[in-house]
Amino acid sequence: VAAQKCRKRKLNAILNLEEDVCNLQTQKESLKKEHSQCSKSISQIKQKLNNLYHDIFSRLRDDQGRPVSPRQYVIHCSSNGSVFIMPKHLAKSEQKQDNRKEQKQK
Repeated sequence: VAAQKCRKRKLNAILNLEEDVCNLQTQKESLKKEHSQCSKSISQIKQKLNNLYHDIFSRLRDDQGRPVSPRQYVIHCSSNGSVFIMPKHLAKSEQKQDNRKEQKQK
C-alpha cells in the first residue's frame, strides 16, 4: 500500500510538472507575440520620430535665413517643457552631466 501511494504521488507530481511545462510553453508563445508587437511598435515610433525630426529641421533657419543642419545641431527638450536647438557637442556634454546626476541619485 505504501509503495502504491508513493507511485501515485510520483505520477501526480509528473502530471503536475507536465501541466506546468505546457502552461509555460503557452506563456512563452504569448510573450514572443507580445515582444514582436512591441518591437514593431517601437520601430514605427522611431520612424515617425525620425520623420518629425527631419521635418522640423527642414523648416528651421538660422539668423541669416540658412537651413539649420541636423548634423551640427540637436533638438533639446528641457525638464520644464521648453524645446530648443543646441550644438551637438554641447548636448553630449549635457547628457553626460545628466547621467552623472541620475547615477548619484540612485
